[in-house]
Amino acid sequence: MRIFISTGEVSGDLQGSLLIAALQRQAVAAGIELEIVALGGDKMAEAGAKILGNTSGIGSMGILESLPYVLPTLIVQRQAIAYLKQHPPDLVVLIDYMGPNIGIGSYMQKHLPNVPVAYYIAPQEWVWSMSLQNTSRIVGFTDKLLAIFPEEARYFRENGANVTWVGHPLIDRMQDAPSREAARTQLKIDNEQVAIALLPASRRQELKYLLPVIFQAAQTIQTKLPTAHFWIPLSLEVYRQPIEEAIKRYGLQATVISGQQKAVFAAADFAITKSGTVNLELALLNVPQVVVYRLHPITAWIARTILRGSIPFASPPNLVVMKPIVPELLQEQATPENITQAAMELLLNSQRRRQTLADYQQMRQCLGELGVCDRAAQEILQMLPN
Repeated sequence: MRIFISTGEVSGDLQGSLLIAALQRQAVAAGIELEIVALGGDKMAEAGAKILGNTSGIGSMGILESLPYVLPTLIVQRQAIAYLKQHPPDLVVLIDYMGPNIGIGSYMQKHLPNVPVAYYIAPQEWVWSMSLQNTSRIVGFTDKLLAIFPEEARYFRENGANVTWVGHPLIDRMQDAPSREAARTQLKIDNEQVAIALLPASRRQELKYLLPVIFQAAQTIQTKLPTAHFWIPLSLEVYRQPIEEAIKRYGLQATVISGQQKAVFAAADFAITKSGTVNLELALLNVPQVVVYRLHPITAWIARTILRGSIPFASPPNLVVMKPIVPELLQEQATPENITQAAMELLLNSQRRRQTLADYQQMRQCLGELGVCDRAAQEILQMLPN
């Protein structure tokens, strides 16, 4: 049975790899032989997929920011559609990656209507709530939508989708994270050292808009806390050089590390991070954090005035419970001074830290039970033709 999976960006590659591993496990248990072909990245390839096009570096947030990726995205999308045309799969699984996946889903609906389509981790229309057009298109071509957030399940169900809430895959992923003690031993961090994780970028635009303000804040924190050491896990190896150059420029006591993200998170006392999946990973490991995000000023203006997007929160931990568990500093609020102030409060105010950890516990209850990826895989395999 051939399954085609489509996703993009670093987080999509990670989620895709977790799903592929679960699909392989469940297929063996059910006596099904699988071939998985995908748009994705290295992690999905390692999990056993044949990669048609590498999309882990193709991704952006915002309108102007997406312009450099229009052509690479179209090329990859055309490759995928040409493949689907020549080799119709038995099943298509779409993971997040809204623009390209709406194109692929619409193609399937029009040209291969008998091939079932599953959408796992739907685009966050339930958050942005700017247009029902995309929602209706997604509902139109999706035979089964596998939701990871309760609110996402409710939104798409109310808009006519066939929805199953499976829970959040990070519940599975963070199970094998090392303990704080083991992680600090592994990274050779002594008891006195304050370990702060910095997560400025998984997209190229973030090196421009987020890295400078985060590193300026880190510079100030370093003067206030001389025992602090910064740990920067790379999302993509290509970012090593610009990040190492910035460390020198800002004079930070910092270590750039590849392939040990879970250990860095488990060892950290605190994190300053971009908005994204990583916020949930940190929350599941009980690491207090400040979330920062900036877009091009014109993009921000368009979003606020023309699209009138009503976004209650930007980071997943806050979205899960719809309350401000972690501080979010967005756009004009994302200044080095504001980041430093929020960071020092979480580092030094024990009551504030305790409240954050209690809120994390509440959030954890909303993410479902262990076995998320296997539940999703079972739901997907049930869609295969007999």
